[in-house]
Amino acid sequence: MITGLSKKTVSDVDLSGKRVFLRVDFNVPLDSDGNILDDTRITAHLDTIRYILSKGAKQLILASHFGRPKGKVVPSMGLAPVAKRLNELLDGKVKFVDDCVGPKVESALSQLKQGELLLLENLRFKPGETANDPEFAKQLAMLCDVYIDDAFSAAHRAHASVAEIAKYVPVAAQGFLMEKEIFNLGRLIEAPEQPFVVVLGGAKVKEKIGLITSVVGKVDTMLIGGGMCFTFLKAKGLSIGDSLLDEENLESIAKVLDEAKSRGTSIVLPVDVVVAKEVADDAETTIVPVDKIPDGKMGLDIGPGTIKLFASVIKTAGTVFWNGPMGVFEKPAFAAGTMGIAKALAAANAITAIGGGETISAVNMAGVANSITHISTGGGASLEFLAGKTLPGIAALDDL
Repeated sequence: MITGLSKKTVSDVDLSGKRVFLRVDFNVPLDSDGNILDDTRITAHLDTIRYILSKGAKQLILASHFGRPKGKVVPSMGLAPVAKRLNELLDGKVKFVDDCVGPKVESALSQLKQGELLLLENLRFKPGETANDPEFAKQLAMLCDVYIDDAFSAAHRAHASVAEIAKYVPVAAQGFLMEKEIFNLGRLIEAPEQPFVVVLGGAKVKEKIGLITSVVGKVDTMLIGGGMCFTFLKAKGLSIGDSLLDEENLESIAKVLDEAKSRGTSIVLPVDVVVAKEVADDAETTIVPVDKIPDGKMGLDIGPGTIKLFASVIKTAGTVFWNGPMGVFEKPAFAAGTMGIAKALAAANAITAIGGGETISAVNMAGVANSITHISTGGGASLEFLAGKTLPGIAALDDL
């Protein structure tokens, strides 16, 4: 049984006349002027929000983190732009308060009308949030009769509003987004359609090493791109020029390559890459085979031969999970690989799931989001969940 499928859901709870604390994840990308670039993480919570309001909750309080302010008030990480967008989506029902506990919050709640909701300021402005501080968790718990966690993307964090708070509330259940995430990712573990292909990219090997080691022998093929592929190529004895290298995990990757061979998982690496001297809009680029990366240049995207190779594997898959871009896709010169993989997933006759903010941005940029079976709001959370780890934010909820 997947952890979480046996947990109470918001629909199992009597909400009428109750004060409800809803933990969401509104950690959305902003531009330099504070405008929201992608509101996927906001709209993903709307079903749960509307359901709670429709069931006659006395008060609905929304709480989220944003960025990593390290326990201090950082104005650029405030949630006012999110409150504005949420208010547009919910027809003017949203109030905002620039604190998350204390007199300001109590005053704002006393003025809240039936059918309205209150969005609190960034929880991480308080050091007690990331410290999983019991006293801060108790302060949050005092605001409500019912705690609903809908923030799957934060479920792998043992933080006060995610894990500790559940100890001090009468009822702790999951929201519809959390339930959907657990169901859709859970079936990738329990009953994937074969062949099962995992596509991994992004810069950091260390963020994915847990998943990589856990799925060896369980998946048919792993396609490795992004900055992390160069550590794999180096482990195979190739020269990688100035490309990204995670020396700390080089030995672990060498072991993974050996283990994959013996356990029947095929690890497919790029055959060509796009190289340049620097990451820039006007960078002079060259496509080279992976065994011909010149000194002084770095690989910044997978090449056309690799796009074709990876797409051919995806085409034959029954299930595909993708996390992490294939290159520095924010720059047009290095976006072709990521766009190619997004389109290959969209065209696949398979159950497709993606996880992580950059990967979500990629499928949106490629215009194929509607063709993906499941878009997970969680990056690190989806990786840890698929690796079989117990997520604190799920474990803390009430069992059915």
